Amino acid sequence: MVQYVINGQRLSVRTEGSTNAQVALLIHGWSSSWYALSPFLPLLSRRFSCIAVDLPGYGNSPPLSKPTTIEGYADLLAALIHEVTDKPVVLVGHSMGGMISLTLALRHPILVERMVLLCPTISGRLSTHINTMVRPITMLERFSFTNKLTAMLEPYLLRVTDWIMKPASFAERSAISEQDYKRLRADARRPGQGRVRAECFWAMRDGDLSGRLGQIEAPALILWGAEDNTVPLRDTGLVVDEYPHADLRIIPKAGHWPQFETPDITRRYVTSYLGLPLTTAAKGSVDSPAAAVSAAAQFFAHSDVGNGLNLAQRTRLASQCHIRVCQPNEIIARINEPGNELFIVQEGTAEVWSDPSVMNETMGISSFEGTQRLANLLPGQITGELSLLDGGRRSAYIRAGPEGATVLTLERERLVALCNDDPTLGNRLIWNIATTLALRLRLTNWHLHMATRKLEIQEGKPGDQEIRGIRTVDQGPGEVVPTV
Repeated sequence: MVQYVINGQRLSVRTEGSTNAQVALLIHGWSSSWYALSPFLPLLSRRFSCIAVDLPGYGNSPPLSKPTTIEGYADLLAALIHEVTDKPVVLVGHSMGGMISLTLALRHPILVERMVLLCPTISGRLSTHINTMVRPITMLERFSFTNKLTAMLEPYLLRVTDWIMKPASFAERSAISEQDYKRLRADARRPGQGRVRAECFWAMRDGDLSGRLGQIEAPALILWGAEDNTVPLRDTGLVVDEYPHADLRIIPKAGHWPQFETPDITRRYVTSYLGLPLTTAAKGSVDSPAAAVSAAAQFFAHSDVGNGLNLAQRTRLASQCHIRVCQPNEIIARINEPGNELFIVQEGTAEVWSDPSVMNETMGISSFEGTQRLANLLPGQITGELSLLDGGRRSAYIRAGPEGATVLTLERERLVALCNDDPTLGNRLIWNIATTLALRLRLTNWHLHMATRKLEIQEGKPGDQEIRGIRTVDQGPGEVVPTV
């Protein structure tokens, strides 16, 4: 753990990742510690410099010298951000940490690029179960004598507290491990935190964000357990009505702790949203740091597949691609081999070749003599879309151009995952691929038509007038094909 002193307040934090990377600040919730967001550290540290904080009064951080408020926490963390970086950060907040993140984005918008919020407190009104079963104990902890009394009784009442807390925190089919459950329970009942727990209970109610979400500029991914009985799902209505920049996802079989209860789908959503580093192909691939993701996201703005996608969507797409550097004339894909990848030329050129004689594969491809080049693909153009869609055999060779090529590849499995995780992005991506394919078929048909007409003219057959210059040939109702 690392210790910071911010405006005279000592903060204990857990750090992981490169110190030169963009900062991701992880903010836990009520009755918790940095451990509440620990499942994300191995994932986020691949791209970010992660700082998981113990809020004052929790974990190893001493309490504030003044009464606790959500705004006070937000301002203190804003000062921490100023201390550690001069760039906007990504906030990851759970429960009360989500309310703190939203408040920080409201009060210090220039410091926040985007957010990931898990079961965030929005209105500050917790569930009926919490108000009925937990609030009375919390109020007792506010006073010194009763706080000591409840702390003394706690070891003898574990079964009672488990009976009270489990339905509020976890889904009926929760997959949380016993080890994680014990650690979270220990954090929730850590001695000496009674006063700050009581103050935070009222601070959340006083920090009601109803009617203010529309003022938040930073976009957010909001994940909510379908069986959350701590922060009720009724708060999602505020998100839907007031926060147009929010991407809200409800996770089945999760309660208030989706990062522990349903880790796989939770990590998948976060990976997609934050555009974590590209994975790389085993052969001919290169390492792809965060800069490569950002570069690919910018590049997609001027590509066949990126039409109509915003920066966040292009970043998601980039994070699902492999990056591959090909040498001059290197074979990227072979004819008649099964394939499931879409190739997007990022740098250099790629060529599509057909072999009319159906070349014997056992002879290899030392030479392309006798083959026909069908297309020369420039940066931003795609090929292989048919194999991506149906997983069939490829109908042509694809090789790098004479100067080599850098290509991004999207596997069919990744495309399906994108469509499942983000239907808006997936639908737009499929539309862009289909549009590109349609335009390519139109162009091919036009070339075939022009070759046929040229042959007819050479043979003196009647038909359209001589083909020279630029004109159009009517192909039927509503369709005009340019010719040269």
